[in-house]
Amino acid sequence: MKSHLKVITNIFLTSISLSVFLGSVLEIVGPIYQSNKTNREINKIGESRLSNGKELLTIKSNSLFFNDNKLERLEKLINKWQSLIIKSPDLEVSCFFFSLDNQVYAEIKSDNKFPAASSIKVPILIVLLTMLDSGEILWDEKLALTQDTIGSGSGWMAYQEIGEEFPVFEVATEMIRVSDNTATNLILKRLGGINKVNQKFKEIGLKNTQINNYLPDLGGTNLTSTKDLSMAMALVDNGYLLQVNSRDIFREIMQKSKTNTLIPSGILRGLGKETKDSDYHLSLKGYLVHNKTGDIGISYSDTALIKTPRNKNAFASFIVKGPFNDPRSPELIRNLSAELVPFLVQVQKSSNPN
Repeated sequence: MKSHLKVITNIFLTSISLSVFLGSVLEIVGPIYQSNKTNREINKIGESRLSNGKELLTIKSNSLFFNDNKLERLEKLINKWQSLIIKSPDLEVSCFFFSLDNQVYAEIKSDNKFPAASSIKVPILIVLLTMLDSGEILWDEKLALTQDTIGSGSGWMAYQEIGEEFPVFEVATEMIRVSDNTATNLILKRLGGINKVNQKFKEIGLKNTQINNYLPDLGGTNLTSTKDLSMAMALVDNGYLLQVNSRDIFREIMQKSKTNTLIPSGILRGLGKETKDSDYHLSLKGYLVHNKTGDIGISYSDTALIKTPRNKNAFASFIVKGPFNDPRSPELIRNLSAELVPFLVQVQKSSNPN
């Protein structure tokens, strides 16, 4: 009898030990499995977006194309834009908006060349990061301030001592964050000069984008188009041009841009709110806008990657050319941007606003 009790007791104790052990294993493995499952789901979404983007967006013969046979043209948005533009017939306006996620687009004179102002700093940053990927540039290498790179206008680097050195990552960040013209010129010089950068623009399909002078280029000789600006950002976001690390750097730098008075303010206006702190109030409504403005008096521009509350990506660019420092130009960009809102929140083509 004692022998049987001993066996039963050992079995009972062994069962308890196994239960404790299995419970501990599940506590460790369970979260790992769930995390891996979540990561797989996230990766599937990313791969789907990337595959969709590559199907709809291509580079052919050094020109950017999007498959407009598979994208719906938003006539209602275009009509709304035209009703705003017609009120100021002396202003020249270019607009471009598209979403590969929602497979929609709208454009007005999007292939026309306009003075780029500081919006050209976005494709310059992209060229820099492609050369970072290829090993032609190191992210922490130092660039020395020279007399020929000093540019007036926005930024602080122009006021430093000649010969002072700055790491590439700081120069690139300041080019976007405070739109530093001297930082831009330092980058242009390091990339091999204006002709080399123009060649790189063509290689990535920017057929309407060209640099003719160092910044600030108040005469408006540096050119781009709204389609080029939006397509360049889409190529980065969809994995065409940059490796993952460089794409993350691009997003991080773009979100540091301090000037949010055009597209971000316009989208917020379309959401029914007016405030100077556009980025914060947009985030409260589920929006994130990475943008870069341009202003040389005769030309105002803004280009943006817009992330919506439904985790959809859209791209928008506007350029308005008009009389020097005419307040109607930036105001028009805000109003044009406000009209985007109903088309940013749609789920798919079948749910377009009517």
